[in-house]
Amino acid sequence: MDRIEAFKSIAAQAGRGDLTFPTNVDATLKLQRALGDPDLHIDEAARLVQAEPLLAARTVAIANSVAYNRFGNDVTNVGAAVKRVGFRTLNALAAAVIVRQLDSKITRPDLRAKADQLWQHSAHVAALSQVIARRVTNIDPDTALFAGIVHEVGGFYLLSRAEEFPGLLDGEPEDWIEHGEMAIGRGVLTKLGVPGTVMEAIEAMWRGLRALPPETLGDTLMLANDLAPLDSPLHSRAGATTRQSAATIDFVTGEGTLASILEESAEEVRSLTAALF
Repeated sequence: MDRIEAFKSIAAQAGRGDLTFPTNVDATLKLQRALGDPDLHIDEAARLVQAEPLLAARTVAIANSVAYNRFGNDVTNVGAAVKRVGFRTLNALAAAVIVRQLDSKITRPDLRAKADQLWQHSAHVAALSQVIARRVTNIDPDTALFAGIVHEVGGFYLLSRAEEFPGLLDGEPEDWIEHGEMAIGRGVLTKLGVPGTVMEAIEAMWRGLRALPPETLGDTLMLANDLAPLDSPLHSRAGATTRQSAATIDFVTGEGTLASILEESAEEVRSLTAALF
């Protein structure tokens, strides 16, 4: 099977919902659904989070990041961290755990390196999306954080299957964009139960449609993707802003300029990104 046929085969499986996930993903999906119960008490949420070590560590780290710890009062336990970040952020953090679990079975060093770079890229996009949403587009920052975390989930799934298809990642990156990214991405996002508004934002990013200054969640995600200091290892999107050009993106917004906002928020972005790692 050549690589184009392999892309199409994986995409067809994803479209049918026939996805191969590591067993720990299913457990975390159940946890995520439990955290989404509107009647769940915060103490029970803390107990559920405590049972998942990676999620517990990320929750405490995020709670102590500049974005959530405005007065420098660090928390040292999961219960206090859950109360500080709230359920919407917990949902985003559970998604982060799921995304990382998708590549847990990768053993080849070259694929492992790509997965690690893809996660670093995603963490930067998520942190930038949260800040841009809160300070520029005035949309829900937790939703933007979540969108940034999951926007490359199809790529993680591809990497998790790459060892089954020798040569899958050889050749032109455009093959992934044309034959795999959208179809596989949609399938995985649907399987993970990603809300429609987030799906629409990621679709807009795939299509390359963006307004400046940004207005929507899709605009926010695309701008964050362009500004992220580390690219996806899978492709350079057609029409995407180059890293050199991204440094010159600026516009006037209600609070000043994008450049001034990013400068003021640099520590916040840094601490959020570090907490997601």
